[in-house]
Amino acid sequence: MNEQPYIDLYKQTVESIKKHSAACLNTRRDEAFERFTAVGFPTKNEENYLYCHLMEHLGIDYGLNINRINIPVDPSNVFKCDVPGIQAYLYFILNDQFYTGSGATSKPLPDGVVMCSMIEASERYPELLATYLGKQTANKKDGFTAFNEAFAQDGFFFYVPKNVVLETPIQLINILRSDVDLMANGRNLIVLESGAQAKLLVCDHTMDDVNFFANRLTEIFVGENAHFDYYALENTHNKTNSLSQILVEQQANSRLITNIIGLNNGRTRNQIEIDLNGEGAETWLGGMLVSDRSQQTENFTVIRHNVPRCHSNELFKYILNGAAEGAFSGRIVVQKGAQKTEAYQTNRNICLTKEARMFAKPQLEIYADDVKCGHGATTGQLDEAALFYMQTRGIGYEEARMLLLLAFTSDVLEHVEIDALRDRLHFLVEKRLRGEESKCKGCVIC
Repeated sequence: MNEQPYIDLYKQTVESIKKHSAACLNTRRDEAFERFTAVGFPTKNEENYLYCHLMEHLGIDYGLNINRINIPVDPSNVFKCDVPGIQAYLYFILNDQFYTGSGATSKPLPDGVVMCSMIEASERYPELLATYLGKQTANKKDGFTAFNEAFAQDGFFFYVPKNVVLETPIQLINILRSDVDLMANGRNLIVLESGAQAKLLVCDHTMDDVNFFANRLTEIFVGENAHFDYYALENTHNKTNSLSQILVEQQANSRLITNIIGLNNGRTRNQIEIDLNGEGAETWLGGMLVSDRSQQTENFTVIRHNVPRCHSNELFKYILNGAAEGAFSGRIVVQKGAQKTEAYQTNRNICLTKEARMFAKPQLEIYADDVKCGHGATTGQLDEAALFYMQTRGIGYEEARMLLLLAFTSDVLEHVEIDALRDRLHFLVEKRLRGEESKCKGCVIC
């Protein structure tokens, strides 16, 4: 396929990669490279990648900023994020580097809370990284995972200690900026100790009209009785290829909300795997996508119920216009002995044109007998009867159509538990459905 240029690049630059990388990422780098050399990139012959289009764009001659050459940018002037009332701690990732220049939040975090680069974390918190980093990737054979572990040099480390409640959300902006086609490989780690609480909003944004390939791998650990909200908002352009892997481990009585919102993109694969490893753990996993033109988006999810008495609920909704293509593959696994499990999965999709395509594959894999589980998927068009009824009440066709689509997305957005963000997302989705472009050069939130 397209592996050989990257294999050659690694052999030629491995010392530079390690020199300009977080020390914690170097420990398994050579092993990961050997694994990548053996398995290569996934192909469409593999069932899990049947509808993934990213591999088709790996042949582009992307640059990798291995030597950490400075790329001039002031995120605060480019990305003006205005969510009224959110008052979040603001941080930036520039391509795959944690940004430490002007524009980021200067106010200190509560005692013990850490938000920093992986490079800094390697120096200041080596014991924490040794405990958590790579725990969930150790047994993964996936080629993209191996590629990330071989080439990633930086990312972010977010840590909330035991029983600390972080009232103010963290907002992290991923900015892709380059004058030439660029690949960015980021490695992230999020740890909430027992009893901790926090909310994180991650926004993806592109600045330049070049081809980008973003390969980001995030490990999340949610300790016993901890609560964590993870919101991701993508607003990029049609030359952006994005692979986001999110690997989660939950302990007893923990609570997790994961909500993935897509408003603009090129080709995207969100791969989310959640392991419920402690009794009483709860997880809500959802996403909403508005897509048009020739945009392609795939959400690939796995929720594993490994112990009894856990609860999961999964909801993904797609609105596809133009020649857009969507794919959803969701699998719930209830392991042997995981009795009293409650697990539900729903996928609902609307295709607004004959050219739009949706592929859905809901799955249940159950090895216990005392469980409550359900799954289903539907794909169709807007309710013509409802449209007709609304028009008889004096509402124009386009307005009635937009109102029905807004109602379709509302139950996903209502699971956003940051009030200011939820209100803003309702507004942004309405703008997107009306075909309006973002008025500011920066984030869609502006």
